Amino acid sequence: MLDDKKIRTMVESALNERNPKRILMVVPDYTRFFSNSGLIANIVYHWCVAHDADVQILEALGTHVPMSGEEITSMYGDIPHSLFHTHDWRHDVVKIGEVPASFVSEVTEGLWTDGVAVEINRMVEDPKLDLIISIGQVVPHEVIGMANHSKNLFVGVGGSDMINQSHMIGAVYGMERMMGRDHTPVRRIFDYAAEHFLSDRSILYMLTVTTAPGGDIQTHGLFIGEGRKPLEDAVALAQKTNIDFVPHGIKKCVVYLDPKEFHSTWLGNKAVYRTRMAMADGGELIVLAPGVEKFGEDKENDVLIRKYGYRGRLHTLELLKENKDLADNMSVAAHLIHGSSDDRFSITYAVSKISEEEIRNVGFNSASYDEMVKIYDPEKLEMGYNNLDGEEVFFIPNPALGLWINREKFEKTN
Repeated sequence: MLDDKKIRTMVESALNERNPKRILMVVPDYTRFFSNSGLIANIVYHWCVAHDADVQILEALGTHVPMSGEEITSMYGDIPHSLFHTHDWRHDVVKIGEVPASFVSEVTEGLWTDGVAVEINRMVEDPKLDLIISIGQVVPHEVIGMANHSKNLFVGVGGSDMINQSHMIGAVYGMERMMGRDHTPVRRIFDYAAEHFLSDRSILYMLTVTTAPGGDIQTHGLFIGEGRKPLEDAVALAQKTNIDFVPHGIKKCVVYLDPKEFHSTWLGNKAVYRTRMAMADGGELIVLAPGVEKFGEDKENDVLIRKYGYRGRLHTLELLKENKDLADNMSVAAHLIHGSSDDRFSITYAVSKISEEEIRNVGFNSASYDEMVKIYDPEKLEMGYNNLDGEEVFFIPNPALGLWINREKFEKTN
């Protein structure tokens, strides 16, 4: 386990070795609060102040909502808000290349045959920069297998084609084939793009592996360096600390979404993504979602989710063929696939800031949050298995920090 002093020593040592004078930090938004990226970015900022180095900060939002001033302060401490720049994935990007269709077809086993345009925020391409520092957490992820590294750049501050196609490639290839693994098709596409189109940029990765039992961040590892090695080292550790094997399929799972972090099903469906490999056929997933008030983080995405709903992989793929608005926003189609159980288990959202009717209209079961917490009180449930009046209930207080897998089924298929 790394304490704040050790993290400071590691970060400052890396900066002293390079002594940059113009720095761009690419940092995660508030939905990655438990990554401990806030502490690391704050250390970098104060090093820059002490060494008369210019630093600007670019939020790796992808399609998420920009951070509020309160969120910036909560996560990043005393860094001036004026240094933070909001990424606009539709307008702030320049095209720097294209991953060829032949390569995409090869790595997806022929499941996707289009080339992928590589776009990135203009600030990354500033020739005056001495160093780009990409900060974030390596953790199981539904689109790429293990989050972060170059994903922070090509999705976090990337453009629409890469965001849309990478999400759709992951959905078509299959989440279960990728989550918790490194060399997935989407990761290989990002690796290709980094090797061919960012080799002229000096990029230093600062990657964490964390957990947060009881809401307190514990940093198990910090991996700093160029190239792919920090990712590989972080993946090896995250596979040990962030994947939980359960002995058999979970029949009833209750997941709590902290209202400070989860305001939409776009984010809240991590409750679905991260538990689907552990859920028993015919099981029940109950999502306690007191802060969820919308579906998409982006207004246009919200409209599309409300229109088409979470109705299964095959249904969504048919909709994709027939509806231009969905075809033009493939990341939404991928999200709809990720957020459905394909009728393998039921999903109930317990809400208070959005109507139960709206929840039902997108394909979920719905319930009152106030009523459900009388039965499943997150303050009283322990992480993992609980016995409630003779019923076995598995509780997860934050789905963003792990991946849950049915060991029995996993061992049969691997």
